[in-house]
Amino acid sequence: MLHKKWSGFLLAACTLVFVSGTATAVALTPVEELGKNLFFDKIGDPDNMSCAACHGPAVGWTGPNPGINQHGAVYRGAVPTRFGNRKPPSAAYATQSPVFHYDLEEGLFIGGNFWDGRATGEDLGNPAADQAKGPFLNPVEQNNAGELEVCEQVAAARYALLFDTTFGEPIRCDTTANVEINYDRIGLAIAAYEDSPEVNQFSSKYDAYLAGKTELSEIELKGMMLFEGQAMCSACHPIEPGPNGEPPLLTDYSYDNLGVPRNPDNPFYAMDVVYLDDGSPINPDGRSWADPGLGGFLETRPEWAEMAGENMGKHKVPTLRNVDKRYGKEFPKAFAHNGYFKSLKTIVHFYNTRDVKPTCPDYFTSEKDALEMGCWPEAEILQNVNDDELGNLGLTEAEEEAIVAFMATLSDGHKVKKNKNQ
Repeated sequence: MLHKKWSGFLLAACTLVFVSGTATAVALTPVEELGKNLFFDKIGDPDNMSCAACHGPAVGWTGPNPGINQHGAVYRGAVPTRFGNRKPPSAAYATQSPVFHYDLEEGLFIGGNFWDGRATGEDLGNPAADQAKGPFLNPVEQNNAGELEVCEQVAAARYALLFDTTFGEPIRCDTTANVEINYDRIGLAIAAYEDSPEVNQFSSKYDAYLAGKTELSEIELKGMMLFEGQAMCSACHPIEPGPNGEPPLLTDYSYDNLGVPRNPDNPFYAMDVVYLDDGSPINPDGRSWADPGLGGFLETRPEWAEMAGENMGKHKVPTLRNVDKRYGKEFPKAFAHNGYFKSLKTIVHFYNTRDVKPTCPDYFTSEKDALEMGCWPEAEILQNVNDDELGNLGLTEAEEEAIVAFMATLSDGHKVKKNKNQ
């Protein structure tokens, strides 16, 4: 976490990253440096929560707390009794998502940020910038009362000097117009940092393999072939470079209902007895709540509301870059929008056997109990479950393990070993 008293020091510091395992130093631009300071600063009410609290660099820019990941997977807000409803998605590679739109040819919604796509990019032309403005004002996240309060906190920080360098004028919060302008700039600066080579490194073993700088092991190669073949993972997570050699992003930015079960440890179920400042419960539905995903967002937009039903339960297809990045092999991560799965092995097994195993008697069955009983709970949202590309893949246990081994090659920070003869 970056405290304000250290932020002035960073103005003179040059942030270096290592790209593709080589010692290539990349300095952050002023707007990226500003965004980094904002990302790590605790801008909340109370002042105890930063973006990095839910998006830790060492674990692939997602949830860094092993205890939380192992259970509910949803992170508490600045007000510690308040919780939202979904696990943190990765902030890495989020800037590559296009502006939210309906693709007539594919018949699918594409782009945007957040699990449900509500950060469309229509405001600032950049979904990541739209997304960056959301948590500051969310009462179950950073809980600031309004844009003015965020503006004033940033204006009081020593790194506020970077506004002059970046935007040609100091940050001002004296009028409504200036608050709106600078709140947008805060979002744009955070998005610029998230788009920087420090966050989007493209430095995985798989990147090195594509560049001809390393080789994959036998099991990794087998997993890659299954990933593209029998397992059909690449249908939503393409692994081929772009037409001009662009590195693959491991997502097609679409939305899907995988039939993921409810996570019984999700703290949002208990938010029916936790109240906002206006006296309303955070989750009035309590234990009966089911996550509508994309469909819930579409209901709020008149131009798309008629398509809400066919998109209920769908969530954004995440990038698989850094999906296995962690502090060590024993560090638990959570997977899927609600963090139901606690290992890549288990979520791959779910993809493989969802429609083969019997249904658990209780739809609030944990992953651990489901594995022990040899069943899967019913989907959180029963309509629109994808039964074309997963559910009965016919993979062996060894083939599941090979796919997991391949996904481990997608973590940034791989160091290419130099040939001794070079």
